[in-house]
Formats: sequence, C-alpha cells, structure tokens
Amino acid sequence: MAGDEVAIEVAFATPEKQIVVPLTIAAGITARDAVRQSRIAKKFPETDFESLQLGIWGHTVADDHVVADGDRVEIYRPLAIDPRDARRELALQGKVMGQADD
Repeated sequence: MAGDEVAIEVAFATPEKQIVVPLTIAAGITARDAVRQSRIAKKFPETDFESLQLGIWGHTVADDHVVADGDRVEIYRPLAIDPRDARRELALQGKVMGQADD
C-alpha cells in the first residue's frame, strides 16, 4: 500500500444486521468522510448517518478526527434505554442484568 493511503474498516450494526466495510482511502481523510466513502448508508436507507456519533475501536471521536491505518470507524446508534435505568428497573423487579428469565 502506498504511503498516501490507509486501510480502515467502517462498522455499523442494528439488532438484526451488522456490516463491516473494508476500505483503502487517501491518508488524511476524516472519520465522517470515511463513513461517507464506505457507502454504508445505502445498506441502511432508514438511518440518518450524518447525525450519529462516531468512534474508533470503542472510543468516541469527533467528525473531523483523521483516521489512521488499521482504524475501525464505528457508527453508534442512540441507546433505546440508558443502561443505568435498565438496571434500576430490573432491580425493582428483583432481577439482575444478564440473568435469564425463569
């Protein structure tokens, strides 16, 4: 690979489907531009990718973060429920997160 290109991945998942798009792009590309170049939006037309938070390997980044070789740009969906609220609700029911219903 030339020094002016980087190999990355762009990842997105819904509860039903996950996709990881490998890309070789020009060095100096931002995380948001990498998402655009991945064309991942075509696979999830119901999703507004411009408004979603981005991250790299589990750490949130700004849209203008410049990606590096080997990065995985992750697109984060909003949480349906805050995990702290979910734990509180389960505790009120006498249950624990990760415990199977009996």
